[in-house]
Amino acid sequence: MTKSLRLHELSGLSLPALIYVGVPPVAANATATLSALPGYLSSAWGYRSDMRQEGALGFRAILALAALGSVLGALLLIATPGDAFLGIVPWLLALATALFAFGPVLLRGLQQRGRGAFGPVLSGAVILAVSIYGGYFNGGLGIMLLATFGLLGHVDLHGMNGLKNILSALLSLISALAFVWADLIAWEQALLLALSTTVGGYAGARISRRITRTDILRGFITLIGATMTAVFFVR
Repeated sequence: MTKSLRLHELSGLSLPALIYVGVPPVAANATATLSALPGYLSSAWGYRSDMRQEGALGFRAILALAALGSVLGALLLIATPGDAFLGIVPWLLALATALFAFGPVLLRGLQQRGRGAFGPVLSGAVILAVSIYGGYFNGGLGIMLLATFGLLGHVDLHGMNGLKNILSALLSLISALAFVWADLIAWEQALLLALSTTVGGYAGARISRRITRTDILRGFITLIGATMTAVFFVR
């Protein structure tokens, strides 16, 4: 079920890279969010033929909750002092790395619970919470959204990936607009990252259909994430 997750889900890795080249922590997170937008859009386009309506909530309700959550998350980030955010970064990276590493196990467990494990109200609350997280920090967002879709009753993986990328794009777009308004974007670094995520997002959506075993790649990316997390904890 989770084969297509293994190519481009640990987007939080761009945050420590930006911080290490001198971008302030909050601006680095805002820039990483903006630069991920083209990749989400191109990846969603790669899954465009697989998307359809599923689950306990309608598409419009999901979009509305995601939009609200992204605004709240972005405002929360803007209000977070740089030093405080730098202290939160290791924990966010640890969460994103853990979600990437154990995402397949989590999704298999959700599948075993059966279709529609949560009702519309609780599912909507989960989508809102995940969207607030996505507006604040982008790393690990994909696996969180996919887990939420499982609770909503979605079963088609390719359709879930397409919807995940549309919501991720929406979250990134709304958050990025708030970050641009707050003058938090490092534009030169954002352009370079946006170009790489655009190519990677579309290629990942197409290549993932042909890869039969990617556990080594998942392990390698997890190791990178764990190493960066450890480095930020000891700083």
